[in-house]
Amino acid sequence: MPQRIRQLSQTTLALLAFLLAAMLMVTVAYAAALVIEARTDKVVTERLVEAKIDWVTVQADGLQVRLTGTAPNEAARFRAVNMVGSLVDSSRIRDGLDVIPAQAIEAPDFSVQMLRTEDGIQLIGLMPETPGEGAMTELALAEAAAALTPGTELTNMLESANYPAPETWGPALAFGLEALERLERSKVSVGASQVKVTAISDSEAQKRRFENELRAIAPAGVQLVLDISAPRPVITPFTLRFVVDAEGARFDSCSADTERARSQILSAATTAGLSGRPLCTIGLGTPTPRWAEAVSLAIRAVAELGSASVTFSDADVTLLAGSDVSQAAFDKVVGELETSLPDAFSLTSTLEQKETATQGPAEFTATLSEAGDVILRGRLTDEMQREAVDAYARAAFEGAGVLTATRVDATLPDGWPVRVLAGLEALAEVDHGSLLVRADTVEVTGVTGSQETRGRITQILSGKLGQGQTFQVNVRYDEALDPIASIPTPEECAADVNGVIAQTKITFTPASAEIATSARPVLDALAAILVECPPMQLEIGGHTDSQGSEGGNQALSQARAEAVLVALQGRRVDTSGMTAVGFGEATPIADNESEEGREANRRIEFVLKGVQAAAGAAASAGAEAAPVAGDPGAEAADGTETVAPPANPAAAPETEAGPDGEPVAETVADAAPADGEAAPVAVAATAEGPDFSGDTSPSVAPTEKTIRPLPRPEGLASQESP
Repeated sequence: MPQRIRQLSQTTLALLAFLLAAMLMVTVAYAAALVIEARTDKVVTERLVEAKIDWVTVQADGLQVRLTGTAPNEAARFRAVNMVGSLVDSSRIRDGLDVIPAQAIEAPDFSVQMLRTEDGIQLIGLMPETPGEGAMTELALAEAAAALTPGTELTNMLESANYPAPETWGPALAFGLEALERLERSKVSVGASQVKVTAISDSEAQKRRFENELRAIAPAGVQLVLDISAPRPVITPFTLRFVVDAEGARFDSCSADTERARSQILSAATTAGLSGRPLCTIGLGTPTPRWAEAVSLAIRAVAELGSASVTFSDADVTLLAGSDVSQAAFDKVVGELETSLPDAFSLTSTLEQKETATQGPAEFTATLSEAGDVILRGRLTDEMQREAVDAYARAAFEGAGVLTATRVDATLPDGWPVRVLAGLEALAEVDHGSLLVRADTVEVTGVTGSQETRGRITQILSGKLGQGQTFQVNVRYDEALDPIASIPTPEECAADVNGVIAQTKITFTPASAEIATSARPVLDALAAILVECPPMQLEIGGHTDSQGSEGGNQALSQARAEAVLVALQGRRVDTSGMTAVGFGEATPIADNESEEGREANRRIEFVLKGVQAAAGAAASAGAEAAPVAGDPGAEAADGTETVAPPANPAAAPETEAGPDGEPVAETVADAAPADGEAAPVAVAATAEGPDFSGDTSPSVAPTEKTIRPLPRPEGLASQESP
């Protein structure tokens, strides 16, 4: 080998040495470049991370530093480039950063809060500078609000923004102002799509009247949320009267200071033989926190006597035992009651004596006819009392024709004028009836359209006659005379609709939104209920399983919900507050991986919208009659297997043919209220039918008002489900 090297020329050796040196230099340079790139990449990246700039990608290429990524705005891009420029020479930076395109600033959420109190009205919120055609401007709203409470100063903290007003802003604002005018103590929050009314009413009857009126005038497309409360009344005197006689056990008046006290009192009355659940008012004014304890003791005493009545007027207690009660039993019960009653109460007890002679002639009567005429007969102490009684009757029975046919008797017992006037005041509480005043009793008989009348009469007589005085209240409640009871609440309407659908199903022709002819009777029954209901916001929602395309499921669910809406409209139902919404497969209530789950997810539901107060009584009643939601294996009362419905109420259920050609059963159950809303009417379809996911045709739901379904599409066989 050395021999061969010596044989090479000097030129060749020099060339080889040069090549080796060049290769060595290239290797060193390449290694140095890699080290520089890695070092540059590390330093720049660490600096950006420290500054919390994580949207930049750094790539070192020799001496160049390339920056790529998308900056949220131009300021962020400039900041990142400057930060890298502080670490490397700016000439080495290659800026490849993009910037997210600027978006138009969205319009703000316009809203106005209107607060009305005894001191005046306050307006707070943001309004559109150009509210739109027919809508109130900021100035017009302030002027209209100020006119509601003349003599008080309006607090105007409204602001405006130059953005277009939403389509429903004008109707929502006008409705909010109308609600504020009707409710003297209220807060009305107006948004483009929702109006929330929070108010205080004087009574339960006034609360229901306000709710019905507001629902009737609520504009379409605006959700109404009501939170109207009736505060506890001040009861003076705090009165309760419990009677056990030949007609059974009953309350003429019932008052309690708390829910717990009312439950304790009603429990004692039920043990004493009371049936049903009578009205027992919770109010303020109890003479002692031990009211319920004292009342319960007295009720047990009355039940033990078997024929007696007990009257509480604040802390004064009057026990009257019937003439058929023995003296020994009377003494025993009264002695035990006197010992047991709390110290704050004073007991007066009387045992009626058996009549041995005809009652005396001293008597005063008053008759109030159904036509409103009042006839006064009997005896009064003197001419002055006769004039006073006549004037009082004309004032108490305003607008009625009063005939006074009384005579003067100076021998009447003491306190007679007070008894007569108290009786007339009590008689004025009934729609029609009669009054009998005697030396030993005052008796009021009549018919009323308010469940609170009997308690009010008891309160009047107990307070005016005084402790130890006996009286009788024979007042009957007639629902036909009650203007509030004749109007069902939206919750009651929902419960009635639920009851109909629970017995009979609404069915469709498979593969279309055409309602089957066999479903017409149930639609007629639903229409008969809804035409008697007040205007309410009802959402008819359609739902499918997840089989097939999302678009096909959405189209089918929307079409079927619209078909039910139009069918109800054709039956003269007010559908102005109803909307049809197709949810497709978006809101499953069961697992779509199983056949049972898919059957439960194919459904149509009715949802009562805009009601904050939960219909607890309706929900609990429905829970006893319907399968529990989420339990597909629940068994109905008739022994058939059923599938419980969803928690989202909607319109007509769907039924598809099963493998043997027979329809698969549907079932209905009450769903629990969510987010403070009322309990919905839920219908769950349990049918396993064809796959509609490939159906991308437009909805075939009819659009005109008619009770006849549109013709079936050509080529589609009629396969009605029963």
